[in-house]
Parts: sequence; C-alpha cells; structure tokens
Amino acid sequence: MDWLLTLWFILIAVLWCGYLFLEGFDLGVGMLIGLGRADEKRKRVLLNTIGPVWDGNEVWLLTAGGATFAAFPHWYASLFSALYIPLVLVLLALIFRAVAFEYRGKATTLVTRRLWDLALGLGSLVAAFGVGAMLALTTTGLPLDANGDRVGGAFAWLNGYALLGGLAVVLFCLIHALAFLTLKTDGPIRHGANRRFTRLVLPAVLPLLGWVLIVVSRNSSVAAWALTALAVAALLGSWLSAKAGREKLAFLGLGLMLLGGVAAIFTAAYPVVLPSSLDAAFNLTVHNASSTTSTLQLMSVVAAFGVPLVLAYQAWTYWVFRKRLREEHIPEPHAVLSVVD
Repeated sequence: MDWLLTLWFILIAVLWCGYLFLEGFDLGVGMLIGLGRADEKRKRVLLNTIGPVWDGNEVWLLTAGGATFAAFPHWYASLFSALYIPLVLVLLALIFRAVAFEYRGKATTLVTRRLWDLALGLGSLVAAFGVGAMLALTTTGLPLDANGDRVGGAFAWLNGYALLGGLAVVLFCLIHALAFLTLKTDGPIRHGANRRFTRLVLPAVLPLLGWVLIVVSRNSSVAAWALTALAVAALLGSWLSAKAGREKLAFLGLGLMLLGGVAAIFTAAYPVVLPSSLDAAFNLTVHNASSTTSTLQLMSVVAAFGVPLVLAYQAWTYWVFRKRLREEHIPEPHAVLSVVD
C-alpha cells in the first residue's frame, strides 16, 4: 500500500523536524554553557532553562531511529552500518552530556566543575555535528553497492557533504539557543541573546540553506522549491522580528525556517530514502527498503495513540516551566549537609 509508505516517510521526516527544533536549542545552550565564557551564575541560569526538558527532547531522536528501524529496516541497516563510527561518537557524546547535567552541580572544586562544563559543551557539539553529518549523507548519498553495503574504508562517509551538514546543524543549534534564551530569560542575558541573534542569524543559517539548495536542485520538484522559498521568507521574518524586539515571532520564524528547509529536503528526496553515490540503481527507496504492509498497519495504529500522548505531555511540560529566569532567581553556592553519615 503506497500510501502507508508515504505516510511513514512523512512521519519520520516530522520526527527529525521535532528533534532538530526541540533538541536544537538545548544542544545550543549546552555548547554556550560548556564552551562559552559566561560566569558561574549565568551558566546556572542557562542550565536551568533546559534542565526540565532536555531529556524529554532526546526522545525524538530515539523515536526517529526506532521508527526508521521498524518502517524501513533496510534503510536503517545500510545507514547505521555505513555510519557506525560517527554514530558511536554521537552516542558517547550524548552519554557524557547527560552525565554532565547530573554531576556538574555536585562538583566540589572549580577544576572538576570546569571539566563537567567541558563535557557538556563538547558532548553537545559532537552530538549536533554527528546528527547533521548523518542527515546530510542520508539525503546526498553514501557509497553503497547493490546489497546496500558500504564500499570503501571506515571513513568512506567523510566528505564535504558530511562536513556541511554537521556545520549546518551546529550553527543552527547555537542560533536557535539564542532565540530560546530571549524567551526563557530576562535581564542582561535576554538582551544580550537578542543582540547576538539579530547580528548572527543570517550568516549562521547559510550552511543549512546551502544543504537545502544542493538537495532541491538535484530534483526538479515544484513543491520542494516552494518550501525552500517559505524557509527563506520565514528566516527574513525571524530576523526582522528580532530587530523589532518581537522575540516570540523571531523564535517561531526560525522554527518555521527549519520546518520548511527540512520539508524541502525530504520532499525533493522522495521516494529515495538513501541514495547510492556509486550508481542510482542501488538507491534505497520507500519501496525496496520498507517493512511488510501488516507491520506498517500495526505501527500506524500504535502511532495514532502514542504520538498525541507524547505531544500532549511535552506541551504540558513546557507550559509548566514557561516562566522566565533571571540571575536573581539563582541562589548563591552553598554547602549541603548530608543526612547520611
């Protein structure tokens, strides 16, 4: 049933949009904390803006991978085996990042606290770069043979497209974090984030727009070009809104730019899910990479109930923690006595 194949291709694209939008700003905040030059109190403000939501945002990555495995197992097998090294690095980065969230506040010396900051910053950077490289290669191609196996050595995937995709996602995460901080903080942090966002947003998204144009230009799709135009218009609207001090519109405009760009990429790529750079005859498509019809039908029933619940829970979480944070809200560091001898 072709409509089921198209439906799950769209759902996987939506999951990646959700991941890049939600996890994007908290990866960016992690980089600002770990690799920036803010003082301790400002770092704690930044940490508290994403503290209640960062682990929930990562669910979108797991769901995107799981949906790909279940709906298009040949796509999953070829992609994950060809990119084994970068995906392991992403996994390690996410582990170090998660541990840093939990242990940074327990550091008893300045040196250990800085080490946890570094783990948070580098973990966020490597995770963002690795995910961007993987998505770029998914849409531009890998050296796959007729069996879907990678041809070449362990680093055959490392090319200009991988670097472009990695850079695109890293820069987007950083600029998205600045837009997020204008909504979640107040005082000097908020105003500083708005100034930097206004100054940097246009050059920061150039690699992402370049990636979009590369994929769309390879496939003459009117819908993909229309979505690209939407992304550019949304970007300009975001920039103008930030200049006018309309921070919510700036944040939403940047999100719409991301949605339009990712939608343009997936629209241009369809029905190919993983192109082969060796021969177009070896491309994996929604037809030759999918599960059985009965599997897709069962997944659709589960998703019809599960996805709305996840969306409702996350929306509720963001609503509960919607208040702005200021440096005055952060208490001074103090010793805590253990109740256990």
